[in-house]
Amino acid sequence: MRGEAATVADLLNDACARIATALGLEKREARLESRVLAAFAWNVSAAWLITHDTDLLAAPQITAFQSLLSRRLAGEPIAYLVGTREFYGRSFQVSPAVLIPRPDTELLVDLALARIPLNQPADILDLGTGSGCIAITLALERPLARVTAVDRSAAALAIAQRNADHLNARVEFLTSDWFSNLGGRCFDLIVSNPPYIAASDPHLACGDVRFEPLTALAAGQDGLDDLRQLTHSACAHLKPGGTILLEHGYDQAAAIQVLLRKNGIPAPQNWLDLAGIPRVSGGVMSE
Repeated sequence: MRGEAATVADLLNDACARIATALGLEKREARLESRVLAAFAWNVSAAWLITHDTDLLAAPQITAFQSLLSRRLAGEPIAYLVGTREFYGRSFQVSPAVLIPRPDTELLVDLALARIPLNQPADILDLGTGSGCIAITLALERPLARVTAVDRSAAALAIAQRNADHLNARVEFLTSDWFSNLGGRCFDLIVSNPPYIAASDPHLACGDVRFEPLTALAAGQDGLDDLRQLTHSACAHLKPGGTILLEHGYDQAAAIQVLLRKNGIPAPQNWLDLAGIPRVSGGVMSE
């Protein structure tokens, strides 16, 4: 169905079948993706697609939808096509300058929130903030917290600032290569979802990941280069009794715990994601 007259239902059914075949998705997920693209292309709601499913579409509507569909069939992530992704119940702007927020990272936020008091200020640092989804969520969920977020990428920081402005979050954004521009500042809590994929990992050439910024994904031959740097420097920027929480790969928990112990975190822990995989490691610095 490539340009001839069609109803909303015709176009969505055709797109669903093509997405499922091209990307190997289950029919339910393919149907959802086709509806997301249509709602964005035509600036309508999901409800409109249902109540107008027998409407005949105009040629410009078909062209706009098919343009997005072609890009999705080539593997471009839905989040980049529509420019947003939901995280922790809020919509965040994204672009190819930032990593797409993922549900797994909500564990890191949950663990951080459990360690930030509701009724008193605390100094929080988010390293490698990207879209700002972690820092902004923490700032909104804990209004008394003083949240600082850093990234080496000016393009990423511009998106993070737009997200903070849109969501009315109070976050200080700084250009910094990890701790390099923080001077002697210290924090009660440091969080990070750093690059942790091995540079040779074949998954970097698959799926949505192909379109995401490589510098936000890969970290040396074993994926631990940035995590080594973070664990080496973190305690110099933690207050006594402060906590560090780091997201990492499925097979890196043991290595991260060794790094944390070596660098001033005497009793590191790890926490499992919803799939039962060790996803976050961290601990408390000795007082």
